[in-house]
Order: sequence, then structure tokens, then C-alpha cells
Amino acid sequence: MRPPVGISACLLGQRVRYDGGHKRVDALAIELAAEIEWVSVCPEVGAGMGVPRPPVVLLGAADDPRMVERGGGRDWTDAMLGFAATELDRLAELRICGFVFKSKSPSCGLRDVPIGGDGLFARTVRRRFPDIPTADELELADAIGRRGFADAVLALASARGML
Repeated sequence: MRPPVGISACLLGQRVRYDGGHKRVDALAIELAAEIEWVSVCPEVGAGMGVPRPPVVLLGAADDPRMVERGGGRDWTDAMLGFAATELDRLAELRICGFVFKSKSPSCGLRDVPIGGDGLFARTVRRRFPDIPTADELELADAIGRRGFADAVLALASARGML
């Protein structure tokens, strides 16, 4: 059995980005798939945003940012948090053992998003599952980073009796 690990859908090649594109990373989609069962998630589509769509940004206080369309458009914060609550329950049922996020994304970025550091969805994942390994595609760009992440996922799955 391969342990389930959440991943930003665009990293698997799904055309879910605001511009209708993707950011497929073959080393993740193929190489780690031998050891990990990917659980694809696009929080922006899940929150009801279309493809293509206006890009969103985080605004306001770092500890309580709002997700709004760039240029003062629609506020998606409540829709994103509502999707996150439902999706995190689904991920808990799957007993996810890690998550790979898309860097610099206002929903999925880790530590590199203006206003708050983490994207809105990534923040909720890390709060709900503080024990799982998390990374973005930049941290997993080389074989050493991917091996370290996979080992951490497999160790958690083993500790949970999933392997």
C-alpha cells in the first residue's frame, strides 16, 4: 500500500490554474508516485473559482488575510475556508501522510506568499495536520529533497500502521 499524500493538482499536470495552465513536475507526478498515492486537490477550483479566472491575492492582516481577486474584485475568503473545512475532513478520512503545495500561490504557497507567508488553504492544512510532512515543489526539485520528503511520509505511514 502506498500512503496517501495531498498535492496541488496543477503539479500533476491538471489545467486548473487561473490562466488555464498547469505546472506539472514530472519528478513528483512519476518518480514519487511509485511510493506515494497522490491525492489531487485544487482549492481554488474547489472553492468555486472557474478556469480561467482572475488571479487572487491575499490582503489585510497577516494573521487573518482575505483572498480577493487582484484589482479589488470578488472576495473568495469565505468560499475558500468553507471548501477547506470540507476537504480537510475528506483528507482526514484518507489519513493523509503529507502534502505537496504549489509555491507562491495565495491558496497553496508555503512561507513565500505576501501577507501571512502561507497561502490560505496551506495554512488550514498545516493547522489541521501539524504532524504531516509538508513541502512545495521548489523544496522537492532535487533528488535529495524528494528522498527526504518520501522518507518522512513513509516513516509517518509506518508509525500509523499503514504499511
